[in-house]
Amino acid sequence: MKKKEAGKTISAVIWIFLLALAAYIVIKGLSLDKGTLETIMLNIQQQAIETYFPGLTRSDREEISPSSWLLEKTRQQIPGMDILDNKEQAEEDEKTSEKIVEENQEFLEARLIEENQEAGPDSSGLEITGGAEGRAGENETQSASAAPARVPVTDISLEQFQDFDFVIRNFYTVDSTTSITSEQLNAPALVQMDLRMKTGNDQPQILIYHTHSQEEFIDSVSGDASTTIVGVGSYLAQILKEDYGYNVIHVTDTFDIVDGKLDRNQAYSYAQERISQVLEENPSIEVIIDLHRDGVADDQRLVTDLNGKQTAKVMFFNGLSRTRQNGEISYLPNPYIQDNLAFSLQMMLACEKYYPDFARTIYLRGYRYNLHLRPKTLLVECGAQTNTVEEEMNAMEPLADVLNKVLTGT
Repeated sequence: MKKKEAGKTISAVIWIFLLALAAYIVIKGLSLDKGTLETIMLNIQQQAIETYFPGLTRSDREEISPSSWLLEKTRQQIPGMDILDNKEQAEEDEKTSEKIVEENQEFLEARLIEENQEAGPDSSGLEITGGAEGRAGENETQSASAAPARVPVTDISLEQFQDFDFVIRNFYTVDSTTSITSEQLNAPALVQMDLRMKTGNDQPQILIYHTHSQEEFIDSVSGDASTTIVGVGSYLAQILKEDYGYNVIHVTDTFDIVDGKLDRNQAYSYAQERISQVLEENPSIEVIIDLHRDGVADDQRLVTDLNGKQTAKVMFFNGLSRTRQNGEISYLPNPYIQDNLAFSLQMMLACEKYYPDFARTIYLRGYRYNLHLRPKTLLVECGAQTNTVEEEMNAMEPLADVLNKVLTGT
């Protein structure tokens, strides 16, 4: 008799618990999407057919509390409980992921600052992007005449061009912070890449801007932007528009002045935000040029004579998003590294063919420098602080001509 009463009591407790749980499921189900509810109902239908509350006794002898026992048995008997648990777990996982991203944000910001500092002035006030140091194969102490002769591009045989060491020696300077292999720089493939402009000039085609807009020259007039690198960019835009018919946007925004002072710690980050906005508004843009001037020792002049004009020399600059010490930089991805390399190499070869001694060797360095914004993106160093404004302006004519030759495939 006592066993029957005990059995009735247990049954009553179980049914009360099940009813309460059923109410919870109904309430919880209101917040579930249609697909989840359908899955639960299918599970209930299938399992109800197969069994009706089996296994209310425990086969093993493990000690367990009454409440835990009831919960376990209920999970076994009520189809769909696991789905509810999985949904709650997914929500928890999403919150965890958001927390991880938040915690990593400070790390990523610190790395971006590091990139900007790599591209900014060193302790002597000279630019690190280029500069006097690390110029393997170059010695421009007074003028272009002092630079060692390189093999003219028209004299390069196909066999020589396929020689990686030959190409590196004659056309590149690899910074000590990075490295590159023949697989990463396949010169024959880069030279054959089609870089012709596909967009008509009824839409914006070329974007020119200046991450370091405050760069000046030996005779720049203080407060006169037309005598800075911005003025040089304006002249380049004018030539491309008037002489070659391109549709050009010139962004003259300042990215390296903070609270009224020169500060390049975030210049590339600020520039990326603004230029990305312009690109979003003008998706037809195919070519981006970030125009700079280099920084060298005061006794150096990066100048050559072109058609009787004293002309500042140019240098194309590539960021590889890779350092020698740490390898690939995952937080600075650039899917267009090969396109960037092809663009600068084809520009370099065109310079050598039509304007010998106008271009210095292409400089390769780690980090990214916003070259990921478009496949055909150039970072150009034109002259240095020791050049005159006139020498800088003179350089824009051959630069525009070479750019047109590459973009038209002529």
